Amino acid sequence: MMSSEPTTTTSSFVYPDARRSNVEDEYFGQKIADPYRWLEDVDSDETARFVAEQNAISSKYIESCQYRERIKKRLTDLYEYPRYGCPYREGENYFMEMNTGLQNQNVLFIMRNRLDAKPEIFFDPNSLSNDGTISLSTYTVSFSDDGKWWAYGLQKSGSDWNSIKIRNVDTGIDLDEELTKVKFSTISWTKDNQGFFYSYYPDQNDQCDGQETTECAFQKLYYHRLNTPQSSDILVYETPEHPRYRFKSCVSDCGQYLHVFIVHSCEYNLWYYHKFSDAKNPSINGRLQFEPVITEFEANYNYVTNDGPIHYIHTDHKSPNYRVIKIDLSDHTTSAESNWKNLIDEHSKNVLEFVSIVRNDLLICHYLSDVISRLELRKLNDGALIKNISIPVGTVSAVSAKRDQNELFYSFTSFLIPSSSYYLKFTSDNDDQIAEPQLFKESKPKNFDPSKFITKQIFYESKDGTRIPMFIIHNKQTPIDSSRPCILYGYGGFNISVMPYFSVIRLLPLEQMNAVIAMANIRGGGEYGERWHDDGKLLLKQNCFDDFIAAAEYLVREKYTTPKRIIIQGGSNGGLLVAACSNQRPDLFGCTVCFVGVLDMLRYHKFTIGHSWISEYGSPDDDEKHFRNLISYSPLHTIPKNVDRYPATLLLTADHDDRVVPIHSFKFIAELQYRLGKHLPRTPLMIRIDTKAGHGFGKPVEKIIEELVDCYSFIFNSLSLPFVDTN
Repeated sequence: MMSSEPTTTTSSFVYPDARRSNVEDEYFGQKIADPYRWLEDVDSDETARFVAEQNAISSKYIESCQYRERIKKRLTDLYEYPRYGCPYREGENYFMEMNTGLQNQNVLFIMRNRLDAKPEIFFDPNSLSNDGTISLSTYTVSFSDDGKWWAYGLQKSGSDWNSIKIRNVDTGIDLDEELTKVKFSTISWTKDNQGFFYSYYPDQNDQCDGQETTECAFQKLYYHRLNTPQSSDILVYETPEHPRYRFKSCVSDCGQYLHVFIVHSCEYNLWYYHKFSDAKNPSINGRLQFEPVITEFEANYNYVTNDGPIHYIHTDHKSPNYRVIKIDLSDHTTSAESNWKNLIDEHSKNVLEFVSIVRNDLLICHYLSDVISRLELRKLNDGALIKNISIPVGTVSAVSAKRDQNELFYSFTSFLIPSSSYYLKFTSDNDDQIAEPQLFKESKPKNFDPSKFITKQIFYESKDGTRIPMFIIHNKQTPIDSSRPCILYGYGGFNISVMPYFSVIRLLPLEQMNAVIAMANIRGGGEYGERWHDDGKLLLKQNCFDDFIAAAEYLVREKYTTPKRIIIQGGSNGGLLVAACSNQRPDLFGCTVCFVGVLDMLRYHKFTIGHSWISEYGSPDDDEKHFRNLISYSPLHTIPKNVDRYPATLLLTADHDDRVVPIHSFKFIAELQYRLGKHLPRTPLMIRIDTKAGHGFGKPVEKIIEELVDCYSFIFNSLSLPFVDTN
């Protein structure tokens, strides 16, 4: 193992003089300046010049890294290995996504009639564009009940917008119709296999390409029949009095019920249903009459399956770690909360993340236990435990099963184990004869030896004494002596858990930086259920930052690293996290890498889908307590003054990000350079603005590698790190 010593750079940076305007807003008697409001006009010539000037500065600095070509070669080599998705069965056929390594998008293969049949290409998104920027949706996609039709959403340049196409599975030929203006929509087929329910925004007048910043409103639920144009689709449900409502439709396993789960934020849902008189020949000619089950936003309700009117529901209602309940939809009396019955009780510690059904009578229950996956099989009739499925320490990242099938597939991954898929076939109804799962497909990166590294989980105390878990990965042979860089990652929001999972992204710093990797499971996530989430949102959001800062302090105290060598990384809500922590403790970090961050907490709710985050952050307009809280940590408004140190900072955003619009990053980098650029002229404060890219979903492999090369070049340069050659 050899290392190349870096060439130390001490040049000063001169940033563009971005115009500061006199715009200000008043919140509860306090005037707040917003001098870069003009950057919210993403289509203006002035904003275009700003983007070009910023990219020119960052490109010059990033491309000056002496290891750049070696970084690119190593990342390309690491990515070049076969990867496999979780298999699943539709009708008589089996499907699985695969990637030979450097293909921009995964390819969907079909194994006709048998699992061991030769895989044939069923759908290749790479054929739709030269640069790989058209991708298959992971959410807006569904097969008909008989497996003969496939409705699939396509996304361009990483935007959330979809266009839906429909393919004949036997012939591989698409129908003529295309459904547009689709966003945040499920696809749910009727049991006659002649059409499906989906949601779209028919009144949306913007370009619908991901570059607009206006709010989406008035989503409506429609039914589409095969071989008809979108203009003939049937409106079945809308809520004109609630323009921000969004609809998730779900046809029950028996086909007799259409469930509509309504959301207006990122948590909690309402629940209404329509009952068809004939499941195999549903009458859909206009608006449907829906019956209410849940009419207040107070918990989450997820359909599992049903036996006639008896519905099995996965919920956190009065159970922050989730449970499964039975609700009888025979009439309003039987569906009342007083008549709900527990099937699987809430666990005192472990979180019941999701529940699926297989073999008609078995529930597959995925639990989180101290951020480790556990799989259980339970009886549908009484919830009794039948079997714990043996899995290593890590994460079950996908499960594929259906009620009318006797096969279970799941994917497993961990920090040092790429995603591998397992197969379990139920050969009889005898619960005592359930076999152990068998390995189906295994991914193995070339030129990477996981045995050189160790993963451990530790627990540390946060500022208020709360015990926080953190995973640490490092080389076994390197002594713990404070000399190594450390990449600290966190998220802390929206009930999303940071689980152990394999990522090529981490392999280069583990080897070529000889770095420690740390993943902090801070509050705001879902690692310990809804209470853990609640303790890191709204007026308690500061807990997230305290937890993350305490993680860095632990790593320094235990001699894993030093403050000047800590690199903090986060994206989206995690971008908010690392930017806020940089402002609050600039002395504790050497480098900050902020991907598509939420950075203007006073105006986040005014763009695209931002209004749905009010349940997480609070509204600065409607409640003074929330305004005071938001401005206390909003990265744009809390950049420190007269500090001796601030971490080298790289923001990454993209022109088609319509989830967290690039406005956040534009305004923050302008303010950061204005406040600290001349005071700390040798500290790089930069932004990388990508084109034909979005929030990260569907990003082609080529663009991922390009972004990582720039990111790691920035880190090597900023911290003057040597490049460790493992050849």
